[in-house]
Amino acid sequence: MDYTFLGRTGLRVSKVCLGTMNFGTYTTEADSHKIMNRALELGINFFDTANVYGAMGDSAGVGNTEKIIGRWLAEDKSRRNKIVLATKVYGKMGDGPNESKLSAYHIKKACEDSLKRLQTDHIDLYQMHHIDRDTPWDEIYQAMEQLVREGKIIYVGSSNFAAWNITEAFYKARERNFLGIVSEQSIYSLRNRHIELEVIPACRAFGIGLIPWSPMGGGILCGVLEKAKEGRRTREAIQKSVEKLKPQLTAYENLCKEINQKPADVALAWVLSNPVVTAPIIGPRTVKQLEESVKALGLKLDESTTKKLDEIWPGPGNQAPEAYAW
Repeated sequence: MDYTFLGRTGLRVSKVCLGTMNFGTYTTEADSHKIMNRALELGINFFDTANVYGAMGDSAGVGNTEKIIGRWLAEDKSRRNKIVLATKVYGKMGDGPNESKLSAYHIKKACEDSLKRLQTDHIDLYQMHHIDRDTPWDEIYQAMEQLVREGKIIYVGSSNFAAWNITEAFYKARERNFLGIVSEQSIYSLRNRHIELEVIPACRAFGIGLIPWSPMGGGILCGVLEKAKEGRRTREAIQKSVEKLKPQLTAYENLCKEINQKPADVALAWVLSNPVVTAPIIGPRTVKQLEESVKALGLKLDESTTKKLDEIWPGPGNQAPEAYAW
């Protein structure tokens, strides 16, 4: 396993991050534990979750994924110090008026609740799951600073932030002599390259680690034309996307056959080739899927292949403003 620094910090994390959103929804608790065990064996030390995961389509399962991880950690206390544990705050955790977003009130309660579910005394990377336009940065950072002082969190990250949100967060933290956000978790794949315009340049400029979620396009880039019989790829929304993107998917899967590589490996290797990327999130349903994903770490795409991928899945062409102006 290869390791890299998380943004401008001295923290070293594996070049792939284990995503746990399937745990408790598409993957049983027993199988989730097997996946985490195998991840450790493979050298993956970066685990990502969120307080809202495990809901299975309704609020009844909110927090379930964190509980599954917590029970896994409780089985063997030595596991906690072998992983960098990341979770998130923002999502709706109940019906009350203060059970979501980023008020200091909610951040404090959400953190304490996550710690209980995870059965740990601290969170290594506490990520804001979305931008909260109603709460001032002074309030957000005051709450985060307090959690750092109490030893309940170590680093702060963001997710789904626009470039100007990242910029504002960076300078507001500097005003307070606070480290501020060290990572941004954004959707990024061959299928969705919007962040190349501004988010990636912002991360590069401020030393913020990029943690792409859905690097395989929600399963679209995993050889989806060979009909999947289980998992998220069977959902109606995915099937509609397949029909809409069929010409591109056909060209993509044919290219993968030409270079004798699996579509999922090519998709992940392409994301990994971006120097701003810290670690893409892989969300396996099974141990086999986990093992297959790790193989992409050894795949290096040549210039010819990359050029063909750009033709099939064109991005903006450059960062802003050069992408649309001189």
